Amino acid sequence: MNVMEKLKSINAEKRIADFMVKQKQPYEFKKSYAYKRAYEFIDECEKRDLNYHVSVGGLDSIALYIFLQSIGIKIPGISVSYLEDKSIRAVHKQLGIISLKPLKKENGKPWRKVDVIEKFGFPVLSKEIASKIETLQNPTPDNATVRHAIITGETGDYGGNRTGSKMKLAQRWLELFGGSENENEGVCYQCAKFKVSAKCCYYLKEKPCDDWAKENNSVPFLGLMASEGGRRAKTLMINGCNYFGKSKIRSAPFAIFNRQDLLQLVLELNVPVPEIYGTIQKKTDGTLYTTKAQRTGCDMCGFGIQLEKRPHRFDRLRESNPNAWNFWMYRMGWGEVLDYIGVEWRPEKYKQVSLFEMEGAI
Repeated sequence: MNVMEKLKSINAEKRIADFMVKQKQPYEFKKSYAYKRAYEFIDECEKRDLNYHVSVGGLDSIALYIFLQSIGIKIPGISVSYLEDKSIRAVHKQLGIISLKPLKKENGKPWRKVDVIEKFGFPVLSKEIASKIETLQNPTPDNATVRHAIITGETGDYGGNRTGSKMKLAQRWLELFGGSENENEGVCYQCAKFKVSAKCCYYLKEKPCDDWAKENNSVPFLGLMASEGGRRAKTLMINGCNYFGKSKIRSAPFAIFNRQDLLQLVLELNVPVPEIYGTIQKKTDGTLYTTKAQRTGCDMCGFGIQLEKRPHRFDRLRESNPNAWNFWMYRMGWGEVLDYIGVEWRPEKYKQVSLFEMEGAI
């Protein structure tokens, strides 16, 4: 059975359509829906003798942790907190989030951010894009069909023999990263001098959390929202808030939320907002926004950087931690990576603007 046949067998199109209807519902509906899905998840977990916890990172999952507490679900929160901004770590400590240690390498030493970049490559653009570039940069006989699909959009038998599929990497990135397939595909693309990878999250965050979960017979609540996009959006739409698969079980009560719903909930529950986000303000049309970061991650993460206006995450890192900024930009080569993908990062090229101007541009 190919991918298209599998999607048809589970009626994926209808599931996505129904999910999108829920996304358009008012805030109170969504909050009530999250309440119901959370308790349904717990009921099913208890039938299966499973414990449950919250995987906590930035504002979205901090809000989820406090939301669950507010509706009577008193469960532990876990995080590999050392990856987060210092203001997020402070909130984790305030809330009593369990801080996990990094995954250890075969030699017994913990994986560091530097180790992952040096071994696998830079986490840039998005997880989905980085994964495709990583495949192109590491050709094997086994991934030949996938590489062809990334270059051309032609999927082969398993992908339903489609053309023009979303497997094709955007032309903008093919021009910069597709050069390893020039001879195979008769194209003329460039090759980057640096490696790209999506493995950082696995080694630094996902594996430590998965190991803790296994040791504690526990499954996670996640602060995921389909409106944030990315590779998980379609999976959330197809599988819904609660998913009990053969190898993966999780709950994402906020799956139908958008950013406005999340920020409204943060205000309603007095969720502590880490300083890296600034404060939550309201524009003249009623739209809520955070005055600083909109999304956060590890200080060396470049997922989504191409979509940010200045001051972007690396500008803010320079302001909050100049030593770390210098290390990543110059010693580890992030400056070269940003230059290559067309993202400006040099301080002399950044014209400071007032907070009033920044708000008006949002």
